[in-house]
Amino acid sequence: MSSESTHTQVGQLLLRMHYQDLVRRGIALPDFADVEFRCHSQNGEDGILLYLFSLLGTTNRRVVEICAGDGVECNAANLILNHGWLGLLIDGDPDNIARGKDFYATCRTTWPSPPAVVQAWVTTDNVNQLVIAHGYAGPVDLLSLDLDGNDYWIWRALDAIAPRVVVLEFNAAWGCERSVTIPYDPGFRLDLSNPPYRCGASLPAFTRLARAKGYRLVGVQSFGVNAFFVRNGIAEDLLPERSPRELFETTERLRAWEPGWVASMVAGGQVWEDV
Repeated sequence: MSSESTHTQVGQLLLRMHYQDLVRRGIALPDFADVEFRCHSQNGEDGILLYLFSLLGTTNRRVVEICAGDGVECNAANLILNHGWLGLLIDGDPDNIARGKDFYATCRTTWPSPPAVVQAWVTTDNVNQLVIAHGYAGPVDLLSLDLDGNDYWIWRALDAIAPRVVVLEFNAAWGCERSVTIPYDPGFRLDLSNPPYRCGASLPAFTRLARAKGYRLVGVQSFGVNAFFVRNGIAEDLLPERSPRELFETTERLRAWEPGWVASMVAGGQVWEDV
């Protein structure tokens, strides 16, 4: 283990104890924007997840991440590398999977028990079987979704696991009122050459789906990309439900939303479905 990794782990342990001490002493808890940091996540999700699980505790320290890239830059990696979690990391790109398998098989922290790094094109028809086949059915502490497309439909179909926390990417361009998603297309691929990116679903769509599944929206990352949901009945006094409107009004990037963002979504020929 490198000294850099050791320093990272010690710092995160101290942060965890700090958050727990705030709870014990009844001191006001920080906002999500104040706890963000990035070790392996794309943005500040590592810090938010450390904060959430400091408050919630863990059960089995198991994470399922769908479309995890190479598994090194993803929401699960910091938990696996610095906190001893077990993970199922799925991605459709064989090159990503090859890099991830090589990394975890040679990493001194994980080589004795590396995460399951699985190549598969995820659809509503196979997502549950993928989870079951690799031994992750049932309770897990975290589910992370970042498919750049069919995220709404995959989460709606996924019932083989019962995560305590869900983090997923939403399409902020639709604002805080419209509950919409792209129609389900098992072969959908995001056209990265044609921004703005017309994919995914709005925050209200995910919030409505979350409520149907027994979860509440508790916050978003400051870039307005990822949203965090916690299962109802867990730490509701510490992490109360937030509405999409409230988060659009209190998150700096989302406060910049204007109707022209919606116009950009419908101008490219992409069909959208109200849900």
